[in-house]
Amino acid sequence: MNFPGFLQRTIAATDLHKPLSLRINFSWILIGNVVYSACQWGMLTVIAKLSTPEMVGQFALGLAVTAPVMMFANLQLRSVQATDARRDYLFSDYLGLRLITTALAFVLIAGLTVIGRYREETAAVILIVGLSKSFEAISDVFFGLLQQRERMDRIAKAMMLKGVLALALMSVLLLISKSLVFGVVGLLAANIITLIAYDIPSGVLLLRDFDGSETASWGMARLLPRWNFHRLQELSYLALPLGFVMMLISLNTNIPRYFIEHYLGERELGIFAAMAYLIIAGTTVTGALGQSATPKLAKYYAGESGKEFSGLLLKMVGIGAVMGATGLLLALTVGKPLLTVLYRPEYAQHVDVFVWLMLAAGLQYMASFLGYGMTAARRFLAQLPLFLAVTVTSVLMSLLLIPLYGQQGAAVALLIAAGLQLVGSAWILMATLRSISGTQERSGAAG
Repeated sequence: MNFPGFLQRTIAATDLHKPLSLRINFSWILIGNVVYSACQWGMLTVIAKLSTPEMVGQFALGLAVTAPVMMFANLQLRSVQATDARRDYLFSDYLGLRLITTALAFVLIAGLTVIGRYREETAAVILIVGLSKSFEAISDVFFGLLQQRERMDRIAKAMMLKGVLALALMSVLLLISKSLVFGVVGLLAANIITLIAYDIPSGVLLLRDFDGSETASWGMARLLPRWNFHRLQELSYLALPLGFVMMLISLNTNIPRYFIEHYLGERELGIFAAMAYLIIAGTTVTGALGQSATPKLAKYYAGESGKEFSGLLLKMVGIGAVMGATGLLLALTVGKPLLTVLYRPEYAQHVDVFVWLMLAAGLQYMASFLGYGMTAARRFLAQLPLFLAVTVTSVLMSLLLIPLYGQQGAAVALLIAAGLQLVGSAWILMATLRSISGTQERSGAAG
């Protein structure tokens, strides 16, 4: 087979340079997020069904330790890419910076594992999860390229492939070995396979030049990292505030878990994490809609179309409110049997905590949509003091409430932090929209 010729025909057939509509992009990414999140929840359920709450706690701790580090190291480059409407930076710049920060992040995770003096099995889980997240971070750069070009279908397919592979491999390895360490190796393998077999080829297809100037070559230089120190420094300074913001957002989610592990142990952490993971059902929708709408919001803002920007954002926030109310209603009516079926009876004994978590989830969904709006408006630096305040609040509330009220105190701490995030995000966006209106009025007066 003439492989280059075959791939060239495939490229032409996929027509990747044609953006998809917001509705199609949302549909694709929603399906991808639903499948991926279901698989992620499936992994937690498999661990809960096949092992003990302590092992669930180990897995939750692995995610809690690695997530803030990786979130900061990622610098939210995917959002920076997606909102780079003027194409100020090349894909090679984003990839080069991501490789550097990911390597540094894994070294830091290893250091934290040593400093934490965790049990040998827990330490191994943290390190393998950290390595898995490193490969996932590289895939994320390719997702940013696809999101920028409004081709969420390729992202959705990658997420579905990764999720199904991870669930299957983890389940088989955990069933055979009865060890969580071997189970998370399956998660690592799934991320490596998806990156090599799908994400990198997607980048090749999208970056291929259709103007006829490269008919005899692949233009692979576009896919390779570019080590231009000046450009990497500029991009780092641009994205650094958002990196801090994403780290703080991750800390806000995980700070109560650190305190639960410290005061109550891995078993209680496992039960709390399993209930909190059901929030992902709503996060799936917020992520799908937010990621799909971000390029369009960025174009509205760049074109100073404040009415269209605020109109789309308000619709998104309304969806978040409906989702939150639905989750709270389910927790109040069928929370206990739901937790019993999904996990085990010992999880259902904490249904009161589940109700508080669903209440916090509703505020988080609305705040998350506002976060996409701030990012689309490229208000990166303005988010930093907001999330710093939210993080300090989360620490103080966890320190005060968890020793007194246990898991319920942790859920209330999440609720208070989410409320502060919602109010602060709304204030920043209102100020942003006022600035657009002021610019338009001055332009009209000058005309």
